[in-house]
Amino acid sequence: MRPKAWMFAIHLGFFCAAAGAALGAHVLAAGQAQSMARKSPVMEPVPALTPWADAHAHFDEKDVAGGIRSALAARGRENTPMIFLLMSPDTFDHPGHYEAEIILPEAKKYPGKIAVVGGGGSLNAMIIQSAATGDAGPAVLTKFKERAEQLLREGVAGFGEMTAEHFDGNTPYQHAPADHPLFLLLADIAAEHGVPIDLHMEAVPQDIPLPAGLKSPPNPPRLHANIAAFERLLAHNPRAKIIWAHAGFDNTGSRTPELNRRLLAAHPNLYMELKADPLAKGPNYPLDADGKIKADWLALIQEYPDRFVIGSDQHYPEPKDPVQRWQEVVLLLNQLPAGIREKIGTRNIAHIYGKSAGAAFHAANN
Repeated sequence: MRPKAWMFAIHLGFFCAAAGAALGAHVLAAGQAQSMARKSPVMEPVPALTPWADAHAHFDEKDVAGGIRSALAARGRENTPMIFLLMSPDTFDHPGHYEAEIILPEAKKYPGKIAVVGGGGSLNAMIIQSAATGDAGPAVLTKFKERAEQLLREGVAGFGEMTAEHFDGNTPYQHAPADHPLFLLLADIAAEHGVPIDLHMEAVPQDIPLPAGLKSPPNPPRLHANIAAFERLLAHNPRAKIIWAHAGFDNTGSRTPELNRRLLAAHPNLYMELKADPLAKGPNYPLDADGKIKADWLALIQEYPDRFVIGSDQHYPEPKDPVQRWQEVVLLLNQLPAGIREKIGTRNIAHIYGKSAGAAFHAANN
């Protein structure tokens, strides 16, 4: 592992110690604000009751420095010591696709506060291209491995945002089998270097028509089953830590707590990011109409407290919305028991991002 890249663990530890004392006086106020949050279209920021690292956020590629400044400024009001900025999953055909090189020089100025997860603009594009052409021969595999290892040398903390099923939005519709040879190779590379893969994949247990509310084109009229292939990816290299992004954000109606539970039980190398988007509440949303965590989601998190992290999918600079994505997921986090909040907030991140990070984190807190 690259010690310099993982100084964040030490910063997390010291931040937790300091923030724990400072937050004590704010617990009551935060609880009151949370109860009021659902009643007002515009709310004052409610910080997390305990520190949390945001494992999944994005930035404006046209204003990298501004995005980082915005993320740094948000740390205090969110109570997040560290924010992981990911590349959007993209294709080579999409104008303006970008990669980690555009942000790494600026991000490296803030070790322990900003981390970069890369590959969405190049590795992901290579997978989508290979799936479309059917070419996964030796030359493609070699080029892919070289690019992945180049990103690691440059300082990315992991690989992402990758995708196996992504609907049209800021980037085009994208699909590749989760057990595609390049995904399997990426799992081997991730395991070898002790870094995770952050994967966006809409849940499709069996072939289905495109769900209502989504347009075709640009999305396809039918979706192909992907859960079995995803399980083959998970089983391919059990040492590869794979984070399934956006638990709680469901466009197909199939990513239920029950499906999440089955996969977590079957695959110890699977982790999940919790997301709650107040402006896009789809099926299987983790909060009810009053903003309280639903019983089935609470039971799932309590059953697997070591396997969840927070991945708000927040964009920086923050959009001009009445409630930000980070705020909604913090309201969820604040309802969890303190011990589970601590695991999901920081300790699981330290574990997922490598043994050296975990050791440094525990040393700073004990």
